[in-house]
Amino acid sequence: MRDIAVFSGSGHPELAAEICAHLEVPLHPARVQRFANDCLEVQLQANCRERDVFLIQPLVRPVQENLVELLLMLDAARGASAARTTVVMPHYAYARSDKKDAPRISIGGRLVADLLVAAGASRVLAMTLHSPQVHGFFSVPVDHLHALRELAGHFRQYDLSNTTVVSPDLGNAKEAAHFARLLGVPVAAGAKQRFADDRVTISSVIGEVAGRDVIVLDDEIAKGSTVLELLERLRELGARSIRVACTHGLFSSGALKRIGDQSDVLEVVCTNTVPIPHDERGPKLTVLSVAPALAEAMRRIHNGESVSALFDPS
Repeated sequence: MRDIAVFSGSGHPELAAEICAHLEVPLHPARVQRFANDCLEVQLQANCRERDVFLIQPLVRPVQENLVELLLMLDAARGASAARTTVVMPHYAYARSDKKDAPRISIGGRLVADLLVAAGASRVLAMTLHSPQVHGFFSVPVDHLHALRELAGHFRQYDLSNTTVVSPDLGNAKEAAHFARLLGVPVAAGAKQRFADDRVTISSVIGEVAGRDVIVLDDEIAKGSTVLELLERLRELGARSIRVACTHGLFSSGALKRIGDQSDVLEVVCTNTVPIPHDERGPKLTVLSVAPALAEAMRRIHNGESVSALFDPS
């Protein structure tokens, strides 16, 4: 591909390398230096002048460090006369800060979107944002991909004749319904109320799960409190077997082990939008790659082709 330059931040260089392998382009180096006063400096170590620049950086731990690094990469690309700079952000951590549900709190999702645009982002390519309204926080074009096709492709290897897809809450029910249509199975949803970041209650499950094989689908799993609460309800309702799936496997505070230790959970499936250290992966974990989808979206963006077929999961 001519006139394209791809750089990776520190967030997930393995995914960036895999994307570049699919695109058959080099992954150019970016030097990150920390000064004595703890400030960062970023240098893009390849020519950007009048080129289509892609910066690959999920906002993962340490989120603030990776965010500032991305902002500096954007500023460096703009200062180097890039023709267009696209942020490839497989995981947008601040997407969860998408509404003002308490007095005097910030809406981080909108603020960080403004920062990215102010730093020089011409376009954003994201994967499974936490809620649809986050798309509208950006004042530049956003291509919003989903991992539903990758997840559905994995689950089609199983006998789905007695399967139900279950969303942990009504907010994710639309995505779960899309996923269920891809698999040709019914859908159900939990009635969830959140009291704190790690304390939720699911009072009931709307839909038929008794005696059925359940696939729990969520956009991301962090501490796993929602999934563990849902598992309790599914047991009470007599689910036959349970598999858990998500796009972003954050698995903080030992969540993967706690979910994997549940005897009736047969498998936990996620994608590689965020890095998962190999020494933390349990025997029940399956990680699917979204590199082909991101690479194809980048190719289409560069060539001025439609990306709609990739981000429409229906």
